[in-house]
Order: sequence, then C-alpha cells, then structure tokens
Amino acid sequence: MKAVPTAIPDVLVIEPDVFGDARGFFFESWNRRAFAGLVGHDVEFVQDNHSASAQRVLRGLHYQVRQPQGKLVRVVAGEVFDVAVDLRRASATFGKWVAERLSAANHRMMWVPPGFAHGFLVLSERAEFLYKTTEYYAPRHERTLLWSDPALGIPWPLSGEPVVKPTDAAGARLADAETFP
Repeated sequence: MKAVPTAIPDVLVIEPDVFGDARGFFFESWNRRAFAGLVGHDVEFVQDNHSASAQRVLRGLHYQVRQPQGKLVRVVAGEVFDVAVDLRRASATFGKWVAERLSAANHRMMWVPPGFAHGFLVLSERAEFLYKTTEYYAPRHERTLLWSDPALGIPWPLSGEPVVKPTDAAGARLADAETFP
C-alpha cells in the first residue's frame, strides 16, 4: 500500500496493492503496521461503520468537538465524492478542504485525521461506505459544518439539489462553527 499526498499534508489518499486475476481481486484493506508507516505514528481504531446511500445523498460535513475522530474511509459499492475540511485553527490549512473520488473500482481510501470535518456525496446510483474511527461516536459532541458554505467553496459535482437530512442542511458556516485549537 502507498500514500498519495493531498493539498493538506495530514490528509492522505491510500492506494492498496490490489492483486487481481480472472477470479476477481484481493487486497489488504487494513494493516496496522503498514498504516503506521504511512501516517508516521500508530493509529488505534475503535469502531467500524457501514452506510448505504442512494444517488445525490450528501452526508456531512460532520465532526466531533470532543472525542474528535480520525477516519479511514473507503467505498465497497458505487462511487462517492469524499471531502475533508481542516478545522484546526492553528493549522496553516485551516478552512481549506481536499476531495477525492473514492469507488469500489479504484479501491482508494482516504485518511481523515482528527480535527477535520468530513462528508461525501454519492455519485453512483447507490454506494456503500465503510469507515474505521479512532474514537467512539458521541452524539452530544457531534457538529455539522454547512456543506454549501460559500466560504469553503467546495465544487460538489451536483446536478440539482442534494438529498440531505435536516441537521446537515442547518449546519454552521465556517465563521460560526466550533473548531479545534
């Protein structure tokens, strides 16, 4: 597996070594030692999540103000436009975002460290999304950054309006959002 740098150095696209033949394919989706080598430190995951969504569903941009979660995300069916926004005020990339198309076909994963908001838009008819987290889900600490905040300027590949839940539609703008030191 190898790490492909993004415009935000702490966010990495992970490309696994995929071995395929006429029978199908095989790849190692998680190896603690290899992952530590890519990110430069050991990472302990405590929870795995699996979601399924229809086309045009936009989930996010979510983060937890306490118990911030690092996430290793990947798609096992379909394709998504995956986004991470830096919410660390002391960071040189505060308020900046990176995006990557993740799909079952390209097998790419994205490492979103703690201190970032994360979300995705489903591009295919349906998508199944898996992610490992470094902290447990804590609903009382969950916050939402407004996916359409003009200050972020994320060019979501949309034709029409996305399907979002009410709390995502009411997310905070970056200027008003709770952030990290």
